[in-house]
Amino acid sequence: MAFNHLPAGAHDALGPLSRTPVTHSVPMANTHGPGRPTAHADKRPTPGTVLDRLAAGPSRAARITHTEHLPPRAGRHAVWPDRIRSDVVAAIAAAGIDHPWAHQAEAAEHALDGTSVVVATGTASGKSLAYLAPVLSALADGAQAPNGRGATALYLSPTKALAADQRRAVRELAAPLGNAIRPAVYDGDTPVEEREWVRQYANYVLTNPDMLHRGILPGHPRWSSFLKALRYVVIDECHTYRGVFGSHVAQVLRRLRRLCARYGSEPVFLLASATASDPAAAASRLTGLAVTEVVDDASPRGEVVFALWEPPLTDLKGEKGAPVRRTATAETADLLTDLVVQGVRTVAFVRSRRGAELISVIAQERLAAVDRSLPGRVAAYRGGYLPEERRALERALHSGELLGLAATTALELGVDVSGLDAVLITGYPGTRASLWQQAGRAGRSGQGALAVLVARDDPLDTYLVHHPEALFRRPVEATVLDPDNPYVLAPHLCAAAAELPLTDADLTLFGPTAGELLPQLEAAKLLRRRATAWHWTRRERAADLTDIRGSGGRPVQIVEAATGRLLGTVDESASHTAVHDGAVHLHQGRTYLVKHLDLEDSVALVEEASPPFSTTARDTTSISVLETEHEIPWGPARLCFGSVEVTNQVVSYLRRRLLSGEVLGEAKLDLPPRTLRTRAVWWTVTEDQLDEARITPEILGGALHAAEHASIGLLPLFATCDRWDIGGVSVPLHPDTLLPTVFVYDGHPGGAGFAERAFHTARAWLTATRDAIAACECAAGCPSCIQSPKCGNGNDPLHKRGAIRLLTRLLAQAPPP
Repeated sequence: MAFNHLPAGAHDALGPLSRTPVTHSVPMANTHGPGRPTAHADKRPTPGTVLDRLAAGPSRAARITHTEHLPPRAGRHAVWPDRIRSDVVAAIAAAGIDHPWAHQAEAAEHALDGTSVVVATGTASGKSLAYLAPVLSALADGAQAPNGRGATALYLSPTKALAADQRRAVRELAAPLGNAIRPAVYDGDTPVEEREWVRQYANYVLTNPDMLHRGILPGHPRWSSFLKALRYVVIDECHTYRGVFGSHVAQVLRRLRRLCARYGSEPVFLLASATASDPAAAASRLTGLAVTEVVDDASPRGEVVFALWEPPLTDLKGEKGAPVRRTATAETADLLTDLVVQGVRTVAFVRSRRGAELISVIAQERLAAVDRSLPGRVAAYRGGYLPEERRALERALHSGELLGLAATTALELGVDVSGLDAVLITGYPGTRASLWQQAGRAGRSGQGALAVLVARDDPLDTYLVHHPEALFRRPVEATVLDPDNPYVLAPHLCAAAAELPLTDADLTLFGPTAGELLPQLEAAKLLRRRATAWHWTRRERAADLTDIRGSGGRPVQIVEAATGRLLGTVDESASHTAVHDGAVHLHQGRTYLVKHLDLEDSVALVEEASPPFSTTARDTTSISVLETEHEIPWGPARLCFGSVEVTNQVVSYLRRRLLSGEVLGEAKLDLPPRTLRTRAVWWTVTEDQLDEARITPEILGGALHAAEHASIGLLPLFATCDRWDIGGVSVPLHPDTLLPTVFVYDGHPGGAGFAERAFHTARAWLTATRDAIAACECAAGCPSCIQSPKCGNGNDPLHKRGAIRLLTRLLAQAPPP
């Protein structure tokens, strides 16, 4: 029997850019909305005071496992390069910025030299101004061109909200320059009647990779004058372009560079990133160009207090009688309630859309018991909302009308919300880069800030709150992406051929595997070679072959059955687990039950309800080895990496009581299986090793299964992935290896680079896995060590002590690092 674990299908704006250096602890800001008195700055509570208030009360203090105090830091000024236009420098000064920070001036110098550069400094370090100064200077230089167009610039962001916020900030900064700077957003929300104006007259176009892929590049003849004059391409928050999404964006950028060359331009790429390991290498993989990095952060920082918070154990028993901790969602809702009552302006980040809705609902209910005016000052913000809903929430948060917001990562990179006092992070967000990005959303006006990581009941979160050095003493991860993934590259070759026929000279641009794929695309009758070039042969749009977000398929529309009203959408890849028949769906604080999922028409019909439970899908998975690319002996054991085929089917769902997580029942589902060809890392052990580890046949399945769960939970420490990006299977006797085997695989077609990263860091990764299991205080296994919330086998069987002995035996003969 196989045991499986399936994957689920801040921006700086302009401030603070450069103000008086902060060299001491600064009181926290206190934002006041309508009807609330304005406090004086000297009465604002410090981060430590706010944390002390949160920790007051029975058992609260014991939940804080560690507090990290980051001292304030003074800033280091420089002067703008003399090639920046004087009127641009004057406009920046009019915004209150007399001198740039040293890293801003350094990045601007590289841009003016025509060198592509990535600025990888902390949140609120003024990365935006580092690229805006040279960009605005170039645009203002070209404003006197005979056609009024001159130089142009393209700005790419991962979210629509970030582009909209950047336009607002650019308009404010460039106001003294008059009509020389004409910024415009061009995305799916741009009205059709405005698009022609943007193409013809805007010289700073703000969009996202999706629109570049589906709209701008396929329609490049209409953009010819813009592309011909393209001087700079700004890629904001480039650390978010990782995994399959990052690999797709890398190929979109290569298509952009190819068309620019066709029109006679060679733009310089200016990238902004959160602090990352080796940002120049990651930026080079993304753009395909040599990129210089600027990493010495010269901006000031106020005091930051960062607390690690572990919810308490409850009296409830989970699967197999395991102890159950209070959910991170419920704990965060309590903390958000307390902070809003104190008037502390807070964003609570949560990873799932459902979690954001749930935290908002719980906080509103509890605030209603305190003050009837308070529930309206808390809301949820997540992807899947309609555009007008997102814009309204962004305005309310920016104005201070909202005191508390429960948000998914859609807001992590969303809008400038300077003045936040605190950030709650509901569960480790998957990477240290994202953790610091979210924490950096508070204190963005230079004041002190409080950040609290609320641990979920899973191996990684439990490990981190008890090993703070893993968060505060290690560098952030390197960004993982693989542009040469054939599943990624193939549709982009088709899209490129549809834009301009592909020639041999183009193949170097698209990477070493491009030449191998062209004959396959020709055999599939997608491309046809004529003379010296390959041409797109179909009537349909080649850009529609792929969804660059990696989800694939048409989004499933969520429709209220009684009214026909569209509530939102969910990715096709997530529909089997998120909106199956009987699933609970939350939207804008309202709860709905899915009556029917129509896969053929991509529609989920829902009706409003108030069930006292949430739902969790269950699945079964099998895996077969297609090719072993690398194999390393660990004594008699083997560590391998290669291609696999995974077959998965959602078979049932659990109903869990709200807040406690207690299982109320299970219902069967009839959904079709799905097949995935991807990449995996796997390890095998021999019969002799099992004997040495005292692993009997009766406990072998449970030991392998427990090791698989825990290793998946810990992998995000070593690769820029989320546990929901990866899956796993453990088999006491696998037909392809003929040995007990544990697989961990990428949950995306062709792979995303995560399993390969696991292969190269296997010793450290599996050592941390063993240590996390051994350190857990439970007797037989719990969600904090070896149980998984998405286990397709109901966390059965699991054997905690067997997993520790098995991993110890495996690691004993691992080669040295």
